[in-house]
Amino acid sequence: MSELKEIPIWLITTIVPILLVQGTWMFLDAGKWGKWRWFWGIWGLINTPLPLLIYLFFVRFPDNRKKRHSREDE
Repeated sequence: MSELKEIPIWLITTIVPILLVQGTWMFLDAGKWGKWRWFWGIWGLINTPLPLLIYLFFVRFPDNRKKRHSREDE
């Protein structure tokens, strides 16, 4: 059997806060925009940085563009 290597404590203390902040921010922000907040929050807690990038490019930025264009038309 292969030997399992231990994960360094500095790596755990770095990744865990990043995942918690990312998941919490995505959950709260998706709640403001009304788009699947539980999905984004849980996915943000599991993995980084892919969920954040996908959220920003496919949910957040398109909504900002729509709002900006609707304000310019007025």
